[in-house]
Amino acid sequence: MALRLLARKFLQRTPPRQLQAISSCSFSSKRMTDVGQPTAATHPELLNEGEITPGITAEEYISRRSRLLDLLPEKGLAIIAAAPVKMMTDVVPYTFRQDADYSYITGCQQPGGIAVLGHECGLCMFMPEATPQDVLWQGHVAGVDVALEIFKADSAYPMSRLPKILSEMIRQSSRLFHNVNTAVPAYTNLEAYQLAASNGKVNNLSAYTHDLRWTKSSAELKLMRESASIACQALLQTMMHSKVYPHEAMLSAKFEYECRMRGAQRMAFNPVVGGGNNGSVIHYSRNDQKIANGNLVLMDVGCEVHGYVSSLWQLLTFSRRTL
Repeated sequence: MALRLLARKFLQRTPPRQLQAISSCSFSSKRMTDVGQPTAATHPELLNEGEITPGITAEEYISRRSRLLDLLPEKGLAIIAAAPVKMMTDVVPYTFRQDADYSYITGCQQPGGIAVLGHECGLCMFMPEATPQDVLWQGHVAGVDVALEIFKADSAYPMSRLPKILSEMIRQSSRLFHNVNTAVPAYTNLEAYQLAASNGKVNNLSAYTHDLRWTKSSAELKLMRESASIACQALLQTMMHSKVYPHEAMLSAKFEYECRMRGAQRMAFNPVVGGGNNGSVIHYSRNDQKIANGNLVLMDVGCEVHGYVSSLWQLLTFSRRTL
C-alpha cells in the first residue's frame, strides 16, 4: 500500500507528456499491440486466428447480435453497459468480471463501455478514453479502433460523444431495451432516455438475452465441458490430499489452486467448504473452521473458464488416520 501511495504522488507530479513516454516504452524485442485483453496476436496459446475470446469466433458474436435483433421490434434499440469496476479500498479494485450480456454481445472483457444495438445502426460501441495516467496505473484499454477492428462493431465512438449521438438514436427509436442491473447514469440521465422512460417505452432486455443464452453453440458447450473437467480434476486432487489439510480454508485454497493451474480464471462462486454442522448451511462461505476428526465435509465448488462456469458437489469423510 505504501508503494501505491508513493506511485500516486509520482504520477501527480509527473507531466502528462513524460507519463506518455514512460508508458510507451517497450521491454520486448517483439512489438505487439495491447488492446486490454488477450487476442490471437498477443496470446496465441489461448486464441486462434478469428476468435474474439478463447473458443468464440467473430462470426459467432455477429450471429448473436443478429439473433437478438430478430427479437427486437422494428425501430427497437438495445442499450447494454459494461459491468462497473468495484473497489476493495480507495485505490485497489476487485478483480473485474464482465457483465454476461455485454460480454455475450460484444466479446469485450473491459469496463467503461456501452454497446447499442439497433436495426439501423447495427452494433455501435461507445468506448472509454484512457489518459496516459490511466494506462500507467491500469494498463492499455480498448478504444474506438479496437472496437471496429477486434470486436467488429459497425460503428464506434469515444464516450465523450455519447450524449449527442445516443440521444438522437433514442429519439428515433420506438422502444428502448436495456440491462437494468448494469444501467449507468451516462445514458439514464439523458433527457431523451428519461422522456422515453416516462412514456413507458423502456423495457428490461434480460428476457431477450436470457432466451438467447439458453441455447448453447458447440463452441460454448466445449468451454462448459472444459470448465467441468477442470473442476472435476481439481476436486479429485483435493480429495486425495484432504487428510493433510485439516482446515476448511486449506481445502478451499487447494481446490482453487488446482483449478487455476489447469487454466481456470477464477472460481465460479465463493467455495462452500463446510465441516461438521457447517455443511448444513446452504451458502456457507466463512471456511474458517478446523475440521474435527471423523467429521463429514461438504464441498460445493466450481470454476470459470473464459466466461463459462461449472458447479460440483461432494461429501468427504475427514479422518487423520492412515487409509
